Amino acid sequence: MLHYHSLSNSPLDKEKSKFLVVVLCILSELEAITKAMNLYERVFNDIDKNGDGKISAAELHQCVKAIGWEVPLVEVEMAVVEGLDRDGDGDGDGVLGLEDLIRLVEDVEDDDKMNDLKEAFKMYEMEGCGIITPLGLKKMLARLGESSWSLQDCKLMIAHFDLNGDGVLDFDEFRLMML
Repeated sequence: MLHYHSLSNSPLDKEKSKFLVVVLCILSELEAITKAMNLYERVFNDIDKNGDGKISAAELHQCVKAIGWEVPLVEVEMAVVEGLDRDGDGDGDGVLGLEDLIRLVEDVEDDDKMNDLKEAFKMYEMEGCGIITPLGLKKMLARLGESSWSLQDCKLMIAHFDLNGDGVLDFDEFRLMML
């Protein structure tokens, strides 16, 4: 690990220090991009129930229903078509591939993202007290078909993103986890 106090004040050492900071920033950004790609792939694979590498409107509809939203299939179909029309269907097949999904997700405006995050947060904070508890997380994961998560697993997941150490996630912690 680099310790700044070990560097002299020579111009060369200052340049090395600046270079190392830039390299660390680039590595950090690459790590964030890799984590985001892994997250997109996990979400994509969870929605792609038949494993064909494409998300159909029916699969997306099934996912939407699993999280408690009552949206008619025809509306989901229209949203997929409109999203593909707006952002371009990368391969022209009319269903969402991973690249299509990433493009759709990343093209959503910041306000829409915040509103979506607030809606998602409400689903996880089932107790209605403005926080996500390990039990609330476990219940929501079970509704999404992830029944293998134990309460201890949920506590560990929350602890990973729990910035103030209170054992629960408030909206700001949830937002940071999701971004």
